[in-house]
Amino acid sequence: MRLTLATDYALRTLMLVGAKDGERATIAEIADTFSGSRAHLMKVVNKLARLGYLESLRGKGGGLRLKRPPAAIGVGEVVRHFEDELAVMGCFVDGGFCRLDGCCVLKRALGEATAAFLDALDRYTLADLLAPGAALKARLGLAAKPAARAAIR
Repeated sequence: MRLTLATDYALRTLMLVGAKDGERATIAEIADTFSGSRAHLMKVVNKLARLGYLESLRGKGGGLRLKRPPAAIGVGEVVRHFEDELAVMGCFVDGGFCRLDGCCVLKRALGEATAAFLDALDRYTLADLLAPGAALKARLGLAAKPAARAAIR
């Protein structure tokens, strides 16, 4: 099973935004972190916002943050929203694609494999993807912020 670049960007965007613990992320920051196309990422972010995964704030100090808690964002759900066609072969799309249509066990086997793939993804949420915590933040280049010092009087 191969996922599209849009799905890849969607999942990695959610991970970066979620790892920021409520701080806003920008499209430029996400594109730089993953060496991605800002134009392509803009489309992905707009779709994530339309679907209710991200909140987009405009203006000075604007940016992106999660609209739902990480535990409420299912990985399988995101994949289904971004993958227009999870069919692994033409026969899943077009009934007249193959002369074996109607008696092909391969089609059934691949259909079951696709369902198993999605079932596995359904067992994970964004919270699970964020579980590595500090290690994930370090890989994303999100330095831990020093604790605020008490004012000296």
